[in-house]
Amino acid sequence: MKIKNKQLKEFLMDSNLLSREKVEKAFLEAKKRGIPLGDFLLKEKLISEVELRKLYAYILGIPFIDLSKETIPSEILQIIPKPIAEKYNIVAFKKTGDNLKVAMLNPEDLQTIDFIKKKAGLKITPCFTSKKNIKDAIRQYEKSLKAEFGDIIDKNAQEMTALSTNESAKGKESEEDLEKVAQGLPVIRIVDTLLKHAILQSASDIHIEPGEKEVRVRYRIDGILHDAMVLPKQILPGIVARIKVLSNLKLDEHRLPQDGRFKINKEDYKISFRVSILPVFDGEKVVMRLLDESSKGLTLESLGLYGRSLEIIHREIKKPNGMILITGPTGSGKTTTLYTIMDILNTPEVNISTVEDPVEYRMPRINQTQVNPKIGMTFSAGLRSLLRQDPDIIMVGEIRDKETIEIALHAAMTGHLVLSTLHTNNAPAALPRLLDMGAEPFLVASTLNVVVAQRLVRRLCPNCRTAYKLNPKEIKSLKNNFNLKEILDFLKTSGQLDKKIKPGDKFEDLEFYRAKGCSQCNNEGYKGRIGIYEVLENDSSIEKLISQSSSTETIERQAKENGMATMAEDGFVKAAQGITTIEEILRVTKE
Repeated sequence: MKIKNKQLKEFLMDSNLLSREKVEKAFLEAKKRGIPLGDFLLKEKLISEVELRKLYAYILGIPFIDLSKETIPSEILQIIPKPIAEKYNIVAFKKTGDNLKVAMLNPEDLQTIDFIKKKAGLKITPCFTSKKNIKDAIRQYEKSLKAEFGDIIDKNAQEMTALSTNESAKGKESEEDLEKVAQGLPVIRIVDTLLKHAILQSASDIHIEPGEKEVRVRYRIDGILHDAMVLPKQILPGIVARIKVLSNLKLDEHRLPQDGRFKINKEDYKISFRVSILPVFDGEKVVMRLLDESSKGLTLESLGLYGRSLEIIHREIKKPNGMILITGPTGSGKTTTLYTIMDILNTPEVNISTVEDPVEYRMPRINQTQVNPKIGMTFSAGLRSLLRQDPDIIMVGEIRDKETIEIALHAAMTGHLVLSTLHTNNAPAALPRLLDMGAEPFLVASTLNVVVAQRLVRRLCPNCRTAYKLNPKEIKSLKNNFNLKEILDFLKTSGQLDKKIKPGDKFEDLEFYRAKGCSQCNNEGYKGRIGIYEVLENDSSIEKLISQSSSTETIERQAKENGMATMAEDGFVKAAQGITTIEEILRVTKE
């Protein structure tokens, strides 16, 4: 684009986006390197891409369009075919009469505009947008595949039915027959579409469940299972065979459970699928866990930790020895928290080794061992061998028995930092649980650094959430589940709601938010998830209670006196900030 550095500099001076000193310094540095000023500002993260594009739009007198909140009708999107949209970074988003509005990265690309004009037979109005906006709009091409899915089934139903009838006539499928089905184009297209939909909708799991007359496909999105589609029963053998081929499993084994994995590598994402196949009454049920290996660089802050809790974890993980425990039920994000901590600790100076079941994510420079109880490779056996491998940091996927906890505690005592998980409802309950498993109280008291309990709550969609205040009936109902006085005191002192809460406020004065639903969140009202946490630091007062084998209630009381925020209190802070809802806090914390 023909925007000179000097011209951009003058507009930046007037815009107040950056201080005059920073603009002057950036201008001189860009001139010295012989690069456009805009490119330098983006590289140094002095300005966001959206701000820069808005500035370009203002200079050139071309409108800027934010497509992040737009759902483009499929018939308008398809005016510009997907390959052209991707190649030239141009998307059609609005049509009025014979006028077509298009979003572009370079509205001065007259050749592309002229090409679209001739192809569509419409007048073209170009608008500026950002790279992210173009990328998001191009993903909407994929969403229209849902309509095409039915066509795939209909077009190939006869072929699939013939195949199924042929198998029934034989009585039993041979491995060669199944392989032939799995490599057939209809089955490949159906499975590819199922996987693509799951990735587009950010699903964490795919469930393929056979019934008596049909096959139900469900996706777990933000922790909740949703019906995705119902498929004819006759295509089940083909789908299962295709998934077995991808996962390198036995095609002719239908009586025993099987586990496998495969990967999909694309330009935009790298997804690892963990596959579990289980024989059920009506066939074989398939569950696939999706693990996004491209989403690197998670931080404890992005997981939902802040303030005192965040400080404690950062302080404790920097210690050379001791034990850090993450607790919570299955699916509460424990593994993600452990991997984030390992990512922070993963430097060339330390040797990190893990024993896991299964290995969820592959991490560079970390020695990851897969548990295999069939051949005697248990957590305790793996951990015992790891100690001879000169590790600085050890991660044990889960503490399940007395032997594992004893080895882990001795490792923590002899100069290793040990990270692990445990299944308990809250942080104080982890301590009596360790003693119940046979751990010595003095060992637990002297080696445990910190216990983190967590749950995952759904994030409110920022585009459609609505504010409200609690009525007396709702407050009365909440009193049955929470200690509202303690929660109100915490909200006032947490330091996270200084602008939203006054010292004299009561619960009925506070503003919370509800889920509404819009096109951006598929009318769910929620988009994504975040953690709520309880962080118990082991100090002299807690050590004393562990040594006395005190109850969960006694430990919890002392931890609260020491300043520990409960999961409910952390949740209510996030609810008051508009990150989640009170309903979500209730859903994940009620026991």
